[in-house]
Amino acid sequence: MTTPALTAQAELSAIASVLAEPNVPTLPLNKLAPEAALRRLELTIVRRLEGFLHGDHQGLLPGPGSESSDARPYVPGQDDVRKMDWAVTARTTVPHVRDTIADRELEVWALLDVTPSMNWGTEGVTKRDLGIAAIATIGFLSARQGDRFGGLIMRPERIKRLPAQAGREALYSLLRRMLTEPIVPDHASGSITLAAGIERLTRTERRRGMRVIVSDFLTPGDLELDPKVPPEWERPMQHLAIRNQVLAVEVVDRHELEFPDVGDMLIRDPETDFERFVNTADPAARARMDAATKAQRERIRLALRRAGVAHIQLRTDRDWVHDIARFVMSYRRTAAILHQPPQGVTK
Repeated sequence: MTTPALTAQAELSAIASVLAEPNVPTLPLNKLAPEAALRRLELTIVRRLEGFLHGDHQGLLPGPGSESSDARPYVPGQDDVRKMDWAVTARTTVPHVRDTIADRELEVWALLDVTPSMNWGTEGVTKRDLGIAAIATIGFLSARQGDRFGGLIMRPERIKRLPAQAGREALYSLLRRMLTEPIVPDHASGSITLAAGIERLTRTERRRGMRVIVSDFLTPGDLELDPKVPPEWERPMQHLAIRNQVLAVEVVDRHELEFPDVGDMLIRDPETDFERFVNTADPAARARMDAATKAQRERIRLALRRAGVAHIQLRTDRDWVHDIARFVMSYRRTAAILHQPPQGVTK
């Protein structure tokens, strides 16, 4: 049950994220640490997703894998003669084949956008902290399978690299560092864009694996609404998806999509010098803003689709664990269909 004190605290967090530049996480560190709190978060996530993520991954591509396993006697008509182990065959004078096993360790890298536009949030949590929560979900699920998990924190002036490591303790450390990363103030200067961050991830992390891009996918100064005009980050995303399985996590706030009726309101871009008063009590004005926002998000959706990456949208006013679970169910069904062998051929 939610107590009045917790409700008041959530309301203050929501107000603070709108009326002033945030200087602390809206998911405070003491909510995730010490270890007992993190373990409760892990249990909550795993138990709610249990059944949706059953089975271990077997590499990025369907197939038997490339790692050598034990040798066993050759079975005529069933085994591929190309897997014949001639050394064992010579020693035993009995034909043997050596099976292969799929790689069980996947290297997962998450790129977290912490630019000023990610500090927005009207539901008690900012987009930045919602993105960290999504990274936590994916990290906990991959930790169950022994995968290595690393992160990149993209600030306007530089990109901070958190080395990939396996194990829960390493994941806890990564999440703490993301939560305690200093908040980027509005109008902070820097040359790092989302396109540059994706290019850095592609260039430096050469091992194939899974890549998670967490951002609102908004580019400062980009006012284009035509879906046929690609954003500057679309081509780097395509390059990243050539060698990796990519998941784009788009984080949005409800009032970015649905402008409220609150009278005169100052709309201010935290990354540029754009400011304008808008009368949100005017239905026509709200309709124009909602239409522009819808076109903007549609352009992002189509760009991610053209890039060939998986896409999930998380909102600050919705149950993000449920949204991720629903996405995983749909994605697994699609993958199962794509990986079906041709008709008449068995796996």
